[in-house]
Amino acid sequence: MTMATASAPAGGGDDPVRSAEANSFGEWRTLVSDSFVPLEVRSDATDFHGTLRSRVLDDLSIVEVTATGHQVLRTPSLIARSDRQYFKLNLQLSGSGILIQDNREATLCPGDLAVYDTNRPYTLAFERDFRTLVLMFPHDALDLPADAIAQLTAVRMAGDAGLGRMISPFMVRLAENLDALSGATGHRLAYNAVDLVATMFESELSIRRDPGPATRGDLLTSIHRYIEAELGDPELSPAVIAAAHFISLRQLHNVFHAAGSTVSGWIRSRRLEHCRRDLRDPILSPRSVGVIAARWGFIDAAHFSRIFRTAFGEPPSSYRRG
Repeated sequence: MTMATASAPAGGGDDPVRSAEANSFGEWRTLVSDSFVPLEVRSDATDFHGTLRSRVLDDLSIVEVTATGHQVLRTPSLIARSDRQYFKLNLQLSGSGILIQDNREATLCPGDLAVYDTNRPYTLAFERDFRTLVLMFPHDALDLPADAIAQLTAVRMAGDAGLGRMISPFMVRLAENLDALSGATGHRLAYNAVDLVATMFESELSIRRDPGPATRGDLLTSIHRYIEAELGDPELSPAVIAAAHFISLRQLHNVFHAAGSTVSGWIRSRRLEHCRRDLRDPILSPRSVGVIAARWGFIDAAHFSRIFRTAFGEPPSSYRRG
């Protein structure tokens, strides 16, 4: 069965589990690129076999990969062909692998987790037969900036230490129960997985942070948390945020400028992401589009419809219908 491509996971809110099998390396090369993002695939194996099982929920893909040892590479030329930015989180289920990105290298054993960014070159190498679970999600699914996550790419996060002790078993259960990820329950579990991953990332970033005086990065993290907690307030503004952190408006704008964003742009993107999730959540289907928009601070329905269409390519009512 042909699997969904990375450019089109939003086409259906609740796709069934998809299984695909390759009995030759040529078949596998096509299958892997069609199932994630365009990839260069290499193998010296003469007897190749691979299987993919996936569940696609909105913009999230959960894929179990079982295959003969091989390499996958994300090259600059392939990146140039993609128009959407994703993070991929790997959970090693059996065998071992090596992930290389951003001049770092992580050796992954069963239970270990690691994140990488499809918008920058990377290499994944598996010498022997292996099984891994891949959670692929767009950058804007996280409430953490991409440049912060860049500090964690190709960093081994042990499944038997820290938050990995909770998140690794949860991800294993997802792999074992892909068939159960349907309807409202599946939708929520998938996004819960992303939220758990974000919590783990934030914890890892805190561990790596210099324990010296507070930095601009610390301030930005604090501001992001504040914005996330106050998104539903239509009066949330740069002036309110600056006052809450005892800094000037100029300082506030400088902090965001250094991170490659703007205050208003960050607020808007986080509100839109929450609205997008709620519109596809079956549990919230009785709520009108206007109520959902207002819940996240959009009080002008026409304005909300315009910016939602700009961000996601269709009006909120059409997006909800999927």
